[in-house]
Amino acid sequence: MVSDKPKFFGRRKGRIIRKAKSFLLENFLPRIRVSTDKKLDLKTCFPEAKDGYCLEIGFGDGEHLASLSQKMSQFGFIGVEVYQNGVANLLSLITGLKDGNTSNLENEIHLLADRADNVRVYDDDVRLLFSLLPDAAFDKVYLLFPDPWPKTKHAARRFINHDNLQNLARIIKKGGILQIATDHPVYKTWTLETMRTNKDFIWTAKTSNDWRYPPEDWCETKYQRKAIREGRKPVFFEYRRL
Repeated sequence: MVSDKPKFFGRRKGRIIRKAKSFLLENFLPRIRVSTDKKLDLKTCFPEAKDGYCLEIGFGDGEHLASLSQKMSQFGFIGVEVYQNGVANLLSLITGLKDGNTSNLENEIHLLADRADNVRVYDDDVRLLFSLLPDAAFDKVYLLFPDPWPKTKHAARRFINHDNLQNLARIIKKGGILQIATDHPVYKTWTLETMRTNKDFIWTAKTSNDWRYPPEDWCETKYQRKAIREGRKPVFFEYRRL
């Protein structure tokens, strides 16, 4: 059903993926991969009824998604990431199958049944998924540390743009939350200016502490820790769907 792929800028694969994670990509990812054969019914994506649904766009190494899905097991999570190494790492986190467990991997398949079964993965460009997602489907959407594309000539590649915000406004419930984190000053300014003129969302911050510090349910990521070590201060913007 998905066709006419938009041009994608970014990495799809990095260094060689080790044996255990390759095993998960081949044997476990197909079990939890989001199907694009037809419009999605989130209620049928998970084996048990959920209190609500969350979407993380570009989950990186999967730390935030894996941690949050454990803390909020009553919710169903859809994670989107094109970077194969990041997808492999998420699978490792949610199954407990680590790189060191390389002997008799077939016998480790039982570990896959011990997880909280509330994560589904789409391992491609989220723009291809938008048309398949139902209206007002998500309670919360996370966009954490997207590529800032800081050069002016690359501004059109930034995820926060008119078209993507239209899609997000359609799939987020009224009163639902769009959470954006960035450590880049260009993207910080771009987000504030773009969202200020958007009529579908309102910034929830009341004081500077509301965007200078992460929310209470925040799960720190590897990228965030690196940014702080290198002197880049992350900001955390929260917008409510009107």
